[in-house]
Amino acid sequence: MASERKLILLTNDDGVHAEGILALREAVEHLGKVVVCAPDRPRSATGHAITLHKPLRVAEVRMANGMTAYATSGTPSDCVMMAFVHLLGRTPDLVLSGINDGPNMGWDLTYSGTASAAMEGAIYGASSVALSLVSTTGLKDHDFRPAARFAADLSELILNDPLPPGRFLNVNVPQTPEGHIAGVRITRQGVRRYPGSVEERVDPWGRKYYWLGGELPEDQLLPGTDVEALAHGFISVTPIQMDMTDYPLQGEMGARDDYGDLVQKWLPRGGEEVTEREEEELRKAISSQQGDEEILGG
Repeated sequence: MASERKLILLTNDDGVHAEGILALREAVEHLGKVVVCAPDRPRSATGHAITLHKPLRVAEVRMANGMTAYATSGTPSDCVMMAFVHLLGRTPDLVLSGINDGPNMGWDLTYSGTASAAMEGAIYGASSVALSLVSTTGLKDHDFRPAARFAADLSELILNDPLPPGRFLNVNVPQTPEGHIAGVRITRQGVRRYPGSVEERVDPWGRKYYWLGGELPEDQLLPGTDVEALAHGFISVTPIQMDMTDYPLQGEMGARDDYGDLVQKWLPRGGEEVTEREEEELRKAISSQQGDEEILGG
């Protein structure tokens, strides 16, 4: 009996008609049954938002190559949830989010719809990967094909050896003028932040409104990070885990007297009396039960 074909879900935050997701689909089509469920319009920087206060719409659409896809009116995370709960019928073997037009590295992950869609896939129990194309030289015409080929190679590995639960991979692929990639590095999350800006304007009725923006990112080229790898022309593959606990800080806080005092301060008032009363009631209940057993046994 033939084994069931692998099921692969594709999504993104650039929209169902974006070039990146089309290149990705064509690159992984041979690996199994591919289903696309993506936003009906660009949803960049939506983070892990889900739609709760208005209905979601889902429609079948045709991609540029004629293949069928699902387009939703929601966020990237909505798309993953919709696919898992309503469209697919079973948990996919792999979730691929991208290929994003632009970087998602360092602290970008907290804003990224691309990364959050992969995170949603991990929450639902599927091996998941976020994929982004990074133009390191300001090239305007993006070629997603090298990133798509790498995604196919990585996907094949993961389909044969799934990721541990609660993890996903964040991948950034550089686009260089000659198309020469320096190699692949397994990295850690680096530091990248955007200095915020707020531009105030006035509408024709005299009311103020604002545009939020950001200047060029501030990168720290720390050794072993995704930011540093991309700066040197490498593909970065960063394992990300859902458990964001800072365990060293947790241990440090638990050992400090001032935090210990805070814990003691917020113990329930009369906690010892409550505990003693509960213990007395438990003893009475046990004695009563033992008495009933003796009567029944006699």
